[in-house]
Amino acid sequence: MPNVRPFLIALSLGALAGCAATRPHADAPAAVAPVVAGPAANDNLNAVAWTQTAIEHDLLYREVYRHAGEQLLHALKDRDWDALPREERTGKARRLAPAVILDIDETVLDNSPYQARLVRDGKRFDEFTWSQWCREETAQPLPGALEFTRLAAARGVTVFYLSNRAQDLNDATLANLRKAGFPIAVAEPVFLGLGTVVDGCEQSGSEKGCRRRLIGRTHRVLLQLGDQLGDFVDVLANTPQGRRDAVSGYADWFGERWFVLPNPTYGSWEPALFNNDWAQPETRQRAAKLDQLRY
Repeated sequence: MPNVRPFLIALSLGALAGCAATRPHADAPAAVAPVVAGPAANDNLNAVAWTQTAIEHDLLYREVYRHAGEQLLHALKDRDWDALPREERTGKARRLAPAVILDIDETVLDNSPYQARLVRDGKRFDEFTWSQWCREETAQPLPGALEFTRLAAARGVTVFYLSNRAQDLNDATLANLRKAGFPIAVAEPVFLGLGTVVDGCEQSGSEKGCRRRLIGRTHRVLLQLGDQLGDFVDVLANTPQGRRDAVSGYADWFGERWFVLPNPTYGSWEPALFNNDWAQPETRQRAAKLDQLRY
């Protein structure tokens, strides 16, 4: 029998050499996954994504507007019903024509495409890009808004639109509202933008109190709807506590005479968290927000 030992040894050495050639060296660096380029992180991404894609967003709007419509019919039957803040009502409202007051942006018109562009482009709000968006006149009605305003108009209730859009956007805003199908009374000015002059009332910043008082001179306000606290009452101190104080005497009015719509993308609630100082770097603003969180 031939001696096979040398052959087996050679075969074993060859196999070991093959394994060594295919097995990664223990000290070799692991493969690194390629970095996929993308947009910079943006604090508003989740809020805008929720606004545009979550069915919960639409359901909330429909829920609020449906309940507001039910309250509207109830308020029409009660001649003493009034939704103006107590300090803004002068004289009796019983004999005045009925009206409702609505904010525009994120209350009746959806501006989330503008917010989405800011997220996509890594930018922040500025008056120029905002003006460009408004002049496109393409903002769509939010769920339930058309049905509610048309119900009000059909019942003889004047629909007033209060907005803090600049005066040079008045025409574009009215055109957008009309294109979207909202009722616009022609017998009286029903769009009151920022800068509206009200005799005998000195406006503070962008607060809407003077404009509400102007409406209250000729109308009994049945309901108010908006996405910001200032859509209902003037906020004297825009701090978390100051905002609570502003509505401390009106808790029972929400869901009865005042209806708040959800807007997580922007609002005066945000600068209240960092002392209203937009000049601060974003890192400081973010740190101030983190300080407000409860753990």
